[in-house]
Amino acid sequence: MVTTRQTVLWQLVRSIRGVRPGNRAVIAVDGVDGAGKTMLADELEELAAEDDGRRLANLSIDGFHFPKARRYAQGMGPESFYRDSYDYDAFVDSVISPFRAGESPVRAIWDVDADEPMPTTRLSLPADCVLIVDGIFLHRPELRELWDASIWIDVPFDVSVPRGSERFTGDHDPDPEGASNHRYVGGQRLYFEECAPWERATWVIDNTDLTRPRLRSTRHPDPDMRD
Repeated sequence: MVTTRQTVLWQLVRSIRGVRPGNRAVIAVDGVDGAGKTMLADELEELAAEDDGRRLANLSIDGFHFPKARRYAQGMGPESFYRDSYDYDAFVDSVISPFRAGESPVRAIWDVDADEPMPTTRLSLPADCVLIVDGIFLHRPELRELWDASIWIDVPFDVSVPRGSERFTGDHDPDPEGASNHRYVGGQRLYFEECAPWERATWVIDNTDLTRPRLRSTRHPDPDMRD
């Protein structure tokens, strides 16, 4: 029996495959830490590989962090998290520009855990395909025009923070208002105030219950975009 999650994911695969058919397309998967962005992107790629339809591939904006010294140069608060986490120029140069030119995009340039450059590896992709990019802050003004369509994964902080903490060893405060979460939750709140990403996304998914996500609203992508 097909599960509710599988039903929603297949609906997304079909919708994503309909963006700029016959060309290369880029789809953003945005949401707070712990929303399930990478999980969703991986699932979409795996489902699409089950048939002979248009290929979906994915990579994460997390491979394009600034070095730690740059990320924390302006302090440990929410502002620096929101403003200084990612090297968007490097992301465009390494991923978007080559992908649009029909070349192979770079998977990642920076290992955020080791705080050092990563060896260059590239995605070999066909002319007609969709690249899914997952990460936080993807509806920022300087990024919006990069995407042909986008997904906002909607999960409340009281669910996303404990879920995100489960990925790491040791004790982590599950309280979104806890001091150790101030930088990250506060940075996301700045993002919400400035960008309201759920209002700009093509598809909005309530992923609070991982077993039963809900596709709450959709906005059709512009069929003439980038043609």
